[in-house]
Amino acid sequence: MTTKRARKTPSKQAIIRAVASSTAIETGQRIEQIEQTLRSKTSKFDKLRLAR
Repeated sequence: MTTKRARKTPSKQAIIRAVASSTAIETGQRIEQIEQTLRSKTSKFDKLRLAR
């Protein structure tokens, strides 16, 4: 008998870390620098609205 386990959604912190490490591998930048950029509230696309 197999039981289904509820999937745990990743935290925002975990997502930021994963994106930063992946980007660091591709670009050669430091993970900490990329994490700081991702966490900053300012964005160059603040005025851009996404389609719904």
